Amino acid sequence: MAVDTHVSAGGQPFSKAQDDYGAITPTEPVDVHGGPSSSENEAVAIGLQAIEAKEVRWYSYLATVDFWVIILIGQILSLCITGTNTFTTLLVIAGTSIPAFQTMFNYALLLIVYVPFALYKYGPRKFLSVLLLDGWKYAILAFMDVEGNYFTVLAYRYTNVLSAQLINFWSIVCVVIISFFLLRVRYKALQIIGILVCCGGMGILLASDHITGSNGGEGEDMLKGDLFALAGATLYGLSNVFEEWFVSKRPMYEVLGMMGLFGIIINGITTAIFDRSQFDGATWNNDTISWIIGYTIVLFTFYTLAPLILRMGSAAFFDISLLTANFWGVIIGIHVFGYTIHYLYPIAFVLIILGLMVYFLAGSILGDSKKPWLGDNQEDGVAGIGTAKLKGLNQARKHQLAADGLV
Repeated sequence: MAVDTHVSAGGQPFSKAQDDYGAITPTEPVDVHGGPSSSENEAVAIGLQAIEAKEVRWYSYLATVDFWVIILIGQILSLCITGTNTFTTLLVIAGTSIPAFQTMFNYALLLIVYVPFALYKYGPRKFLSVLLLDGWKYAILAFMDVEGNYFTVLAYRYTNVLSAQLINFWSIVCVVIISFFLLRVRYKALQIIGILVCCGGMGILLASDHITGSNGGEGEDMLKGDLFALAGATLYGLSNVFEEWFVSKRPMYEVLGMMGLFGIIINGITTAIFDRSQFDGATWNNDTISWIIGYTIVLFTFYTLAPLILRMGSAAFFDISLLTANFWGVIIGIHVFGYTIHYLYPIAFVLIILGLMVYFLAGSILGDSKKPWLGDNQEDGVAGIGTAKLKGLNQARKHQLAADGLV
């Protein structure tokens, strides 16, 4: 791999190479006067200080490109959730309900795309070293992700839509509690208010479903379904926080590749144990195959973009961004399933977006991209797309170029 040498804010050279999906980011610095990472850490410190020294008002982050990018990514992810729900509904209507099996292709695609890329970036020896050293951590992450998907889908067989979606709020609670105690995240008052406003918007969506009678009525076994929904929401919350921790410290291609590698194994075992009986009565034709392909493409897109919002934002912001999925679901359902839209839906959507904006009215120009568990200068983090560390390095480089009279 070709490496270009640049100068850090402290006057020391540091190397640059390809990271994540091809973005140019610093790798191992070359510092003839100190340790191998001293110049990079110095550059990050100077860059972050320069960014945070800028005059900040209550709306400052809302005026940045990052804010609108993270809002856009959040709504794309919400649309992806709507897409997977739509394809799943079409499969169920056709008589093909095999939740673990249909998700397996997503993990296979993650494996096919990102593991070879990680091997190319690391080389077989380093990749094997990562696998042996951290494989058990990725196995836990993949287990929580796979089983979170499975239990959530399973819940809808036994309980009604309203009950399952109310319990899904528990995922947000889990994220906030786990982030507070394990990752040392300290939420500001406006962030808590923003989360509550978003939840209020979701509450209006659920209320409109109840008013129109589209909450699914009584489920087959409400208690069993609610317990499955609770298990799914808990695992979702845990996996989202764990993934945020991973992508803040490791390249995204490593995290996604390992999720694919361990995910397909765990999902395969889950399918073999729980979904075997579903194959006998399933319908297989061109339509069901095309819906499974569509489901896989949409879910793969979701998994590919999720690390960006976890880096630029947080697991909490990730969860509340997905609350608009119900609104997009009705919009798509109007054309696909003949749904009608209730007047409360647009109000709820606007309320959720307002909550997302309130969440970032805390005055930090870096938003949630500066992670407390990575150190004051993000020295324990990776300099990848969307990270505060990369922002600091880029700012330091601009500072150096300005000092040299090149800009």
